Amino acid sequence: MRIIVVDNYEEMSKKAAMMIASQIMLKPDSILGLATGDTPLGMYKELILLYNKNEVDFKEVTTFNLDEYYGLNRENPQSYYSYMMANLFNSININMENINVPRGMAKDVKAVCSDYEDKIKQASGIDMQVLGIGGNGHIGFNEPDVNFEAETHLVNLNVQTIEANSRFFDSIEDVPVKAISMGIKTIMNSKKILLLANGIGKAEAIAKAINGKISPKVPASIIQLHNDVTIILDKEAASLL
Repeated sequence: MRIIVVDNYEEMSKKAAMMIASQIMLKPDSILGLATGDTPLGMYKELILLYNKNEVDFKEVTTFNLDEYYGLNRENPQSYYSYMMANLFNSININMENINVPRGMAKDVKAVCSDYEDKIKQASGIDMQVLGIGGNGHIGFNEPDVNFEAETHLVNLNVQTIEANSRFFDSIEDVPVKAISMGIKTIMNSKKILLLANGIGKAEAIAKAINGKISPKVPASIIQLHNDVTIILDKEAASLL
């Protein structure tokens, strides 16, 4: 495990973008696992800047997103598909056929989850998986007490996660209570993991994930067992290490 502590969010975002860009330079047809939320926004902006400078080319890249709200269609501005289009995909030269985001409106959820896993396996797995971390230690939408053996599956979001995500919606009643998420097993099968965290609100979760006991109560703690993890933190997120 490699831990990089930087001064601020901007520096974290730049370092993360350079790691993604380096991965693509080394392997132009890289399979990237991507995350949403506030944390990776700066990284995506930096990747767009690198693309505009002709320093990175996405035309052969394939992406798999970690998760999607269950019950939101792709056109909904709060869907993670819309998030990815607005914050990255519309601004780079990625082949739209190479973009994979779980379908939140699927009627047969088990089939969608199984198909998603199959597509990842057919792509020979994820080369680099980007992760954020929730205040309760969740990664993707894998909440505390998750089954570590789970692959892509439908999850029930807990109250803390719903409350945290309500800032993106008009009211807390509008926040979906379920999501389709890559499971811990899927995440851990990635060849490399890049975890990002900033702010004092993530400090306790980071301390437990890195130095605490490996436990489903802190889903991110499982990354202690992965053989190629880079964690980039600002000083506040690293303050309890």
